[in-house]
Amino acid sequence: MPIYEYRCNSCGRHFQVLLLSRRDREPTECPSCGNGEIKRLISRTSYHRSEADRIESFDPGRRQPDCFYSDTRNIGLGARKRAKQMGVDLGSEFESRLDSLRSDPGSVLDSAE
Repeated sequence: MPIYEYRCNSCGRHFQVLLLSRRDREPTECPSCGNGEIKRLISRTSYHRSEADRIESFDPGRRQPDCFYSDTRNIGLGARKRAKQMGVDLGSEFESRLDSLRSDPGSVLDSAE
């Protein structure tokens, strides 16, 4: 059941259409202005990277984009990479604290008081 995205060449509106079966027809006109000049777009895609892939590709010496710091999955990435390079097991206590920090980053401030 694909969802197709379209753009109307007349009014510029973007819209999506869910096709439930092969018998469903693709739209022939814009639902907003009724014009028939529409074009199917290539949709954005996403993929999941494993923790191991993220650690492997992480370069602590490289400047990170702003979005890197807003993703809580990146908390502790540098420590994990360094521990892997040194062959050190950080232990279950580290993993437990890291998981709680990732789920509630503000908790580090609460525990410091």
